[in-house]
Amino acid sequence: MCADTNRERLPHLESTADQQPSVDVFNPEKSPLRSQTTDSLPGILSRLGVSVLVSTYQAGFVVAVRAADAQQLNTHFRKFPRPMGMAQRQGRLAIGTDREVVEFWNMPAVCDRLEPKGLSDACFIPRKSHFTGHIDIHELAWGQDGLWFVNTLFSCLCTLDAEHSFVPRWWPKFITSLGPGDRCHLNGLALLDGRPAFVTCHSVADTPQGWREHKKAGGVLIDVESGETVLQGLSMPHSPRWFKDRLWLLESGDGSLGYVDLQTGKYEAIAKFDGFTRGLSFCGEFAFVGLSQVRESAVFSGIPIALRLQDKERICGMAVVHWPTGRQVGWVHFQEAVQEVFAVEVVPHRYPDLLEATDPLVASSYSLPDDALKFVAHPASGS
Repeated sequence: MCADTNRERLPHLESTADQQPSVDVFNPEKSPLRSQTTDSLPGILSRLGVSVLVSTYQAGFVVAVRAADAQQLNTHFRKFPRPMGMAQRQGRLAIGTDREVVEFWNMPAVCDRLEPKGLSDACFIPRKSHFTGHIDIHELAWGQDGLWFVNTLFSCLCTLDAEHSFVPRWWPKFITSLGPGDRCHLNGLALLDGRPAFVTCHSVADTPQGWREHKKAGGVLIDVESGETVLQGLSMPHSPRWFKDRLWLLESGDGSLGYVDLQTGKYEAIAKFDGFTRGLSFCGEFAFVGLSQVRESAVFSGIPIALRLQDKERICGMAVVHWPTGRQVGWVHFQEAVQEVFAVEVVPHRYPDLLEATDPLVASSYSLPDDALKFVAHPASGS
């Protein structure tokens, strides 16, 4: 859980349309891994006491967007094979990659060994890896039954066990058989009270890759328990979230953030962006929204945002929206190497680090049960 926002502490939330961006000075100016941000974003993260992880499957990075202080933002890139969905809970972080689900644990004691000294307040170290095979894994979420994830290639929701690649637990009524075919492009998952409640699909197709013929306006929101379609006619929807007693989602094909009136079955957009919206996380009065460039490809051709942005710059990064008013109050844009964002995950740490498995610190950092620690000799004793 992130810290809640005190409305009185943030009296001046202005649009960022006229703000001058600041270059992230932590990244070398000539590096392809660069970013620009509004002056407001470091202050927002500092006041909330959080940072944001952003997965960029196309470039192969997870980016830690974190504030060094109230004036300076740092975007820290860590390499992973096609990272997609992410989920964090109580010191645990799961990332879905090309062929596996990797679980990380926060080891705060390692922070003392990180550079720059005294800045990091969390260090996530890989602890477990489960090989699923390539299943085009999309969103992940921690629930009452452990970790749930969207198996897009097999059109189903899954969990893990010790024996199998994955355990199918639910699939839409219109899917007549399970198999590698990405029939409806099942992609988004919202939990309610720790259980899967809503999912998004790009269509109700039941043939391999059938969703591609309906991407312009064939998207649906489905109630998991009943299996019924709650909302239809959406353009490539993603990232459903239950927050503050309201169901939110992104109509990615139109570049918008909005909420669903479950009584009327209507979607109400509160903000639109010059980017394909995908990846959503909330903290206090703020929504953090992932933005991707709309590539010139068959996947994106003909959708509303591609037509709207024909003559405009195409943005990749993350936007911050004050959701009670729908105002965009900050953003960070990635440059050159990064064009696609999938997941956005707020973590309750101001300046976390995320270590790759090959990092030397992983080889020399150990976690033992409390009962065993009293028998461990200090290295200085020579034991």
